[in-house]
Amino acid sequence: MLTKATQKLVRSLDTRKGRRKEGLFVAEGPKLVGELLGHFDCVRLVATEAWTMAYDGIVPVDVVTEEELQRISLQQTPQHVLALFRIPDDEGSMAEVARDQLCIALDGVQDPGNLGTIVRLADWFGIHDIWCSQGTADIWNPKAVQASMGGLARVRVHYVDLVSQLQALPVAVPLYGTSLRGQSLWQAQLAPSGIVVMGNEGNGVSAEVDALCRQRLLIPNYPAGLPTTESLNVAMATGIVLAEFRRQQLMTQ
Repeated sequence: MLTKATQKLVRSLDTRKGRRKEGLFVAEGPKLVGELLGHFDCVRLVATEAWTMAYDGIVPVDVVTEEELQRISLQQTPQHVLALFRIPDDEGSMAEVARDQLCIALDGVQDPGNLGTIVRLADWFGIHDIWCSQGTADIWNPKAVQASMGGLARVRVHYVDLVSQLQALPVAVPLYGTSLRGQSLWQAQLAPSGIVVMGNEGNGVSAEVDALCRQRLLIPNYPAGLPTTESLNVAMATGIVLAEFRRQQLMTQ
């Protein structure tokens, strides 16, 4: 049975303030919920009867009708099951991780859908840590969680003072920034570890962060010199950049 308290709780998690207060986030849909169940502490499942058996015994399940699920769903089209998970503690050191692995840093990415898609891309390309400025969208936003398509099960997202974290990186750790003033991505020599900074959708990497980057990268349009769109979507650009990093890494193995 769906109580008013449960409805109120789920609705509160549509806001960042509510998520911080409760320490919870929402995921919806059998595939996404199934991906996250083994990686996050699930405190409640709400599902239609047809889907209840799949989660029987994992955590208590509130069995509801399609109409009841529609009332609490944060998606336009409910997907049979909704789960509430605890937001994990934010752990990890950028300097330690970036010595041995390739990581992403996000400087003011605003759109939750872009953020979730970047997590999905990171998962595809074997990136395990994303470091976000405090001005970056909240990864626990329902839109970001849905867009990650389960990537949050394998990709850790950290919120930090990005400038101070980048300043603390050892000199030996490669630090790349995407920039219209950068070297062509196709001509640059890329390391298999370090930090790649992706910037805000409209303004790119901030001046303060850009000043710390040791190598700047540009995705050139083709053919060069012809009129084209002003810029690429930040998630699309992230996918192109990560693909080139991994291509070069494979070529040197």
